[in-house]
Amino acid sequence: MPANLDHEKGWHGKLNLVYADRLGKTELIYNHQQAPLKVQRPFYPEGEKVCHSVILHTAGGVVGGDRLSTNIHLQPNTQALITTAAAGKIYRSNGLQAKQTIDIQVDAGACLEWLPQETILFNGAIYRQDLRVELATGASLLGWEITRFGRSARGEKFLQGEWRSHTEIWQQGVPLWIDRQYLPGSEEVFHSPHGLSGQPITGSFIYLGSTVSTQTIDKARSVFTHDSAPAKRRATANITQHSLIGVTRLENGCLCRYRGASTSEVRRWFTAVWQMLRVDFGDRSSCIPRVWQL
Repeated sequence: MPANLDHEKGWHGKLNLVYADRLGKTELIYNHQQAPLKVQRPFYPEGEKVCHSVILHTAGGVVGGDRLSTNIHLQPNTQALITTAAAGKIYRSNGLQAKQTIDIQVDAGACLEWLPQETILFNGAIYRQDLRVELATGASLLGWEITRFGRSARGEKFLQGEWRSHTEIWQQGVPLWIDRQYLPGSEEVFHSPHGLSGQPITGSFIYLGSTVSTQTIDKARSVFTHDSAPAKRRATANITQHSLIGVTRLENGCLCRYRGASTSEVRRWFTAVWQMLRVDFGDRSSCIPRVWQL
């Protein structure tokens, strides 16, 4: 039995990544991985300046008792885009909490695009994610989190279990954005307007690094479009057209929120906003990671 697998308490996976600038090329100079976490070999679809990395969870899903720890450090003047190979799956709990901790440090002049694919919480899952980012002056971050509560395509709702998401972004001891969410699984919370309002998907997208104009905020709102999936497929998946979105201007960035019923809808919107911001503030062209299926 692997040393990091306890059949009573689950996997204890670790992933430590360090990126450095080498004569204008961003390189992954340190990679320590412990199953079930693993990172693919870096690739450069848009040139040597931006390093694309894909994180894999080789066990296929997370169960109660699993502990996953990821540490990422972008040294000065590096640029990295990090995503995941597939949607994360959090299975029904055996009574234990599954936990993922992510610590990120982005140094001066560096830019991180943190774009994991969505997380799917099975009914009965007990899951907590803690994400903390230390953003240096002159650094920038574009990141999102998309969560589906229950396998709604098969009629499942998140009526048991619990979900906690704690995100903190700091700069020189000053909090730029702190977001703490808690959702207990129940019929009441699922349908409450203060909970999910009957919609199984929530999402948050954040950009920090530069002042965002009111025109950019208006454009971020305007690029949202409802899912164009055929009506028959929407009905089968129990999808309704009652998505709720919001875009907020922050002191040094912006925040987008989504609550709705379509993964493709929220991903298309977040992707459109992300592409718009990376062109405006990162002087980069559009480049969709090849592992995504939009």
